[in-house]
Amino acid sequence: MKKITSLLLLTLLLAGCGGPGSVPSPNASAGSAAVSLEIPAPSGSSAPEEPQEEPLPPTPPEGPAPETREETLSRLLSAMTVEEKVGQLFFARCPETDGAALAQQYHLGGYLLFGRDFKNKSADEVRDAIDGCQNAVQIPLLIGADEEGGTVVRISSNPQLRETLFLSPQQLYAQGGMEAILADTAEKDALLRSLGVNVNFAPVADLSENPEDFIYPRAFGQGPEETSQFTAAVVTQMEEDGMGSVLKHFPGYGSNPDTHTGSALDSRPLDQFLTRDFLPFRAGIEAAPGGTAAVLVSHNVIQAVDPSLPASLSPAVLDLLREELNFDGVVLTDDLAMEAVAAYASDGTAPVLALTAGVDMVVTSDYQTQIPQVLEAVEKGQITPKRLDQAVTRVLGWKYDLGLLEGL
Repeated sequence: MKKITSLLLLTLLLAGCGGPGSVPSPNASAGSAAVSLEIPAPSGSSAPEEPQEEPLPPTPPEGPAPETREETLSRLLSAMTVEEKVGQLFFARCPETDGAALAQQYHLGGYLLFGRDFKNKSADEVRDAIDGCQNAVQIPLLIGADEEGGTVVRISSNPQLRETLFLSPQQLYAQGGMEAILADTAEKDALLRSLGVNVNFAPVADLSENPEDFIYPRAFGQGPEETSQFTAAVVTQMEEDGMGSVLKHFPGYGSNPDTHTGSALDSRPLDQFLTRDFLPFRAGIEAAPGGTAAVLVSHNVIQAVDPSLPASLSPAVLDLLREELNFDGVVLTDDLAMEAVAAYASDGTAPVLALTAGVDMVVTSDYQTQIPQVLEAVEKGQITPKRLDQAVTRVLGWKYDLGLLEGL
C-alpha cells in the first residue's frame, strides 16, 4: 500500500511540473519528461522600458574667427591706393582752417596740434574740431600734441583746459619722486584722451645732466640708470592708459644746440651712445610690448655714424635703431620745418630722403607740396613698393595697437 501511494505522489508531482504552457525540448527523448521554467508575468504588469537618452541640442554654426592683427593690417593695406598709402606717412601740422577737408583730400596719417590749436578754446570746441577731422577720413587719424610738462605745454597753457601748467619731470620728481611723475602722467593721459588726442609726443628720453644744455630743462636731468627708469615708468603708464608715446630725440640729444635754428654736429664717439644715450630709449621700447610707443629721430649730425646727413635722413643711424635696439615700430622725423634740415634738402625733398632712409612717418607743415613729391618718388621707383608697404604697415600697426582701427 505504501508503495502504491508513493508512486501516485510521484506521478502527480511530475504532472504539476509539466502543466500548461510547458514546451517539450526538441532534444528530449520520447521517454523523458519536459520541464519548463517559464513564469508568466503577473496580470496587469508589463516589462520595464529602457530609459530613452535625451537628444543633444543642435550645435550652432560657428561664425568666422576674429581677424588677427596681421590679417587686419593686410586687408586694409591691400585695399589702399598709392595715394592713400603715401598720405598715411605724413604726421602733418594741423592747419588753422579746413583741417577736415585737407585730411580727407590727402589721406593724412595724423595731425600734430600746437598751442594755436588749443588757445582760447573750450574743451568742447577742441573735441568738436578733432571729431570733425576724424569723421572726414576713412582710416582714423593719429592726433598728437607735445605735452611734456614744464617748458613744452601745448594744452595746459590754456587755462580753460587745465587751471595750471603741467610741471616738468624734474619738478615733479623733486616734489614727490616717481609716484608724482606717474600720477601726473595718468592725469595728462586722461585729459588728452578726453579731448580726442591719442598720441603725446613724450617722454623726453635724452640724457642731460648739465643745466647749460639746450635740452636740459626738458630732460629728466639725471644719469643713464635714473633716466632709463623714468622713461620706462612713463611709457608703461601711457600704454596702460591707451596713450601713444613718442620717445625723443634718438639717438640722444646730448649737449647739442637747438636744431630749430641751425644745424648741430655731434662729435661724440659711438661707444658713448651705445653705453649711455641708447639706454633710456631701449628701456622705453621694452616698456611698451603692446606697440604703443614710437621713436622720434633728431636732426643732429652724428659724426661717428654718418657725418654727411642729419640723423633723421641717415640710413646708418636708422639701422642702429632697428638693429641695435631691435625696434620695429614707427620711426618719426623731428619737424622737417627746422633749419637743421634745410641745408640737406633745399629742394624740399626731405620727406623723400627720410622715407628712403627708413623713416615711417614725417612730421611736417608743407605736406601739400611734399606729398606730390613722395608720389613722384614712388612712381620713379626711388621709394620701392616694398619700402612703401613696410612703412604703411607700421603706421597702421600703431593705430591698431592704440585701438583706432576697431570696426574697420
